[in-house]
Amino acid sequence: MTDETVCAIALTCIPKLSGRQALELYKHMGNDATPLFAEDKDTLRERLHDIPSAMLCLLMDGREGAYRRAVEEWEFIQKHNIGCLCYGGEGYPVRLTECDDAPLVLYYKGNADLNSTYILSVVGTRSCTEYGKDVCRKVIADLSRMRPDVLIVSGLAYGIDIHSHRNALATGLNTVAVIAHGMDRIYPSVHRDTAKAMLQQGGMLTEYMKGTQPERGNFLSRNRIIAGLADACLVVESAYKGGSLVTARIAQGYGRDVLAVPGRITDKYSEGCNGLIRHNTAALVTSAEDILHALNWPDETEEQSARQPVEQDLFGSCSEEEMAVIQLLQNDDKQINQLVVESNMPVARVSAVLFELEMRNIVRLMAGGRYHLIK
Repeated sequence: MTDETVCAIALTCIPKLSGRQALELYKHMGNDATPLFAEDKDTLRERLHDIPSAMLCLLMDGREGAYRRAVEEWEFIQKHNIGCLCYGGEGYPVRLTECDDAPLVLYYKGNADLNSTYILSVVGTRSCTEYGKDVCRKVIADLSRMRPDVLIVSGLAYGIDIHSHRNALATGLNTVAVIAHGMDRIYPSVHRDTAKAMLQQGGMLTEYMKGTQPERGNFLSRNRIIAGLADACLVVESAYKGGSLVTARIAQGYGRDVLAVPGRITDKYSEGCNGLIRHNTAALVTSAEDILHALNWPDETEEQSARQPVEQDLFGSCSEEEMAVIQLLQNDDKQINQLVVESNMPVARVSAVLFELEMRNIVRLMAGGRYHLIK
């Protein structure tokens, strides 16, 4: 048993301690909750002198029971091959660390990379129309052709959510569902077969422990994960009020792009999307091309046709260091820290090389801090 992980789980189980407070304590301890469950009160008071005393009292009063509950959860996730992702640790979605209310712990089962270069959240009404279904089908099918490595994120709910997941599966895209309950159940149960298929082509993600029921407040809370996990949030259909508009507002607050599909002015379930567009909150989207343009995502088919001829010209115009970086970006986008390690160059030098290549339109900085070779 990994005690450090168990302690992180336990920190989320302290009664009356909010998620933000738990995350604050975790960060304060250098992303290691172990001392919070091992040290005595006086020692912790010294280490947490700038933390409100009420938080320390909550921790001391609840940590014994919380640790026992965490051990139970650890045994459950181990038995069912569920991953436990702790804030800032391996596999934890980097985009979520940009959010001040990020979950301290996430439970994940699947094979998709939650730090994929291209991630799009798709949300909308549970009472979607045939128009909404057609939009999901067409946009996702076109995305699969133009950007086959995009990850589609939604919430497994009725309506736009489930159609987004199913169309992603049908076109070969990975898709992840952020659920509002524990991993010991699927809600709604009629989506079980889709959820099972997603484990082989995407995954299931939640901040909730086993036994947690799909209560209304949990759905509102999980919307922030759907928003923060992606580069952009696409609203396909929404009434004047609804959970998808809440997700869009959260996404905007996180600095994410918000996109919306317009509809007829007489359609109830287009009022929300039309309103987002009218108030300049969302970019108007009618096609996959619009999404790529709005997010500055390259079309893979265009990349492949343009890359090879220009690569040959680069040998005569680039320095040895520039060529080293270009070669490392040949087959995959990489973050600067990866390039530093693989090139064995100082970070300042790699940064300077990347800047020069950007200025010459040879590489482009993409979502997630990854550099992409565009020529």
